[in-house]
Amino acid sequence: MSAERGTSAYLVDASIYVFRAWHSIPSDFTDVDGHPVNAVHGFTRFLLDLLERAKPTHAAICFDESLTSSFRNAIYPDYKANREMPPEELHRQFAYCREVAAALGMTVLTDSTFEADDLIGSAVSVLGKIDCHSVIVSADKDFGQLIGDAVEQWDFSRDQRWNAQGVKQRLGVHPEQVADFLALMGDAVDNIPGIPGIGAKTAAVLLSHFGTLDALLSRSDEVAFLRMRGAASVSARLREHAALATLSRRLTGIALDAPVPLDLDGYARKTPDDAVVAELFERIRLGPMTRARVRALV
Repeated sequence: MSAERGTSAYLVDASIYVFRAWHSIPSDFTDVDGHPVNAVHGFTRFLLDLLERAKPTHAAICFDESLTSSFRNAIYPDYKANREMPPEELHRQFAYCREVAAALGMTVLTDSTFEADDLIGSAVSVLGKIDCHSVIVSADKDFGQLIGDAVEQWDFSRDQRWNAQGVKQRLGVHPEQVADFLALMGDAVDNIPGIPGIGAKTAAVLLSHFGTLDALLSRSDEVAFLRMRGAASVSARLREHAALATLSRRLTGIALDAPVPLDLDGYARKTPDDAVVAELFERIRLGPMTRARVRALV
């Protein structure tokens, strides 16, 4: 079944908005049992803002459940090993956030093996086959590899949207080069090694000359003759750390085979159930103004 012309599905990278609320809202907001729900309150406001502004007919909210159990950990045990585990209070709030998203009628996607990026990438792949436009709601540069004619990215907080041309302007590489770009420069946040001494600018220059990481590594001797600062040392680093680059590339690529709904109906936004919303909002102590915003969505 193909989507109707003009249909867009909004695919939300939830964790960034949960963490942002966790860090920016005081922890004196509590549920009926006295547990902090500051992140839940902030995330709920974000979702309502999104629903009011975009008025999506189709939306999926994608959560990370695989901080230590991602398939990438099997490839590289140190993947994300530098990150602290979320405290129990935040873990509890993530569960509430999933419940809120579902109560607001949106599809909730989560998996113990695939990360939110992979769930979004797989949804983009499915939706593209049925002619549905995808809007990835996130500021994460990793999603650049998914952007194309029917896929755009929206940094909701800054209200900035971009397409494939925007990826090139932001990163200096084309969408199909983003995973290679990230593999070359590494990622300290995710503990992806990359090649020591190669940053964003150098990675972009190399890919502009060679196109792909595989081509670059197979022709690394030619790098010494490029008109770029430190060309000889970069060439030597590429030869010395080729295995690291190849490993990193296995980590930076977004998977397209995660378990996600395979038809458009699986992403359709449902009408919120007043009784479910009322009971949930009572537990997390969200007031009448927030409940009125939910009713106004119908």
